[in-house]
Amino acid sequence: MTTDAAVQDPLVIGGKALTSRFFLGTGRYPNPYVQNEAIRVSEAEVLTFAIRRINLEEPEDDAILHHLDFKPFTYLPNTSGASTAEEAVRIARMARASGLSDWIKVEISANERTLLPDPLETLRATEILASEGFIVLPYTSDDPILCKRLEEAGAAAVMPGGAPIGTGLGILNPYNLGLIVEEAKVPIIVDAGLGSAADVAQAMELGADGVLMNTPVAKAVDPVQMAYAMKLAIEAGRLSYLAGRIPKRKYATASSGYDEWKVKG
Repeated sequence: MTTDAAVQDPLVIGGKALTSRFFLGTGRYPNPYVQNEAIRVSEAEVLTFAIRRINLEEPEDDAILHHLDFKPFTYLPNTSGASTAEEAVRIARMARASGLSDWIKVEISANERTLLPDPLETLRATEILASEGFIVLPYTSDDPILCKRLEEAGAAAVMPGGAPIGTGLGILNPYNLGLIVEEAKVPIIVDAGLGSAADVAQAMELGADGVLMNTPVAKAVDPVQMAYAMKLAIEAGRLSYLAGRIPKRKYATASSGYDEWKVKG
């Protein structure tokens, strides 16, 4: 998407207008140079990371963040590792007290094998943190009812997973994602389970407002090239969604004016 087009079609979360719809994670890269190059070519404006990996006493000197001095970013720390609402709230408060960010990705998993989000604890943490003035972006399952409840609880955006974290399985239930988008009055950011540019384009064509990913970029054979591919897929998918696809039909429809030619003949 050109700069002008991005400016005319901004993504607004918590009153902040973003020109990029790519939210990128900072973990699992082979080295800081590759991480920075991937971030640079992605043109992402929002970076996410686990708060437990950050030195909250000196966040500006932390190994994850102090390399990121080539442009301003909005940081979206996450509560990865929390298994209850109380843990997530405590982690979020610590991050804000350190001056890191008032944006928070609520991530609460009760099962270490699947890392699927705990719906009840996620909803409770969202309610508490939203009431305290945080810009809350909860990671959740692709349950349309739960996504609506999170919106009603004060989430600034809702982040349903396409599939379990790190699986690369793509969007397992496009029908549910379509319903979530249709009902939402806040941005929907697809988070987790995507693996390729095709998955990203599908998410955007279904009407998602953005995509968050880490592993598909960081663990690619060429993370920098993959970051650029994902950026282009997000832009292409968004433009396709806005343009409006043709309806699917069971039978062929001539595009060359066959019926008109037959009458004239």
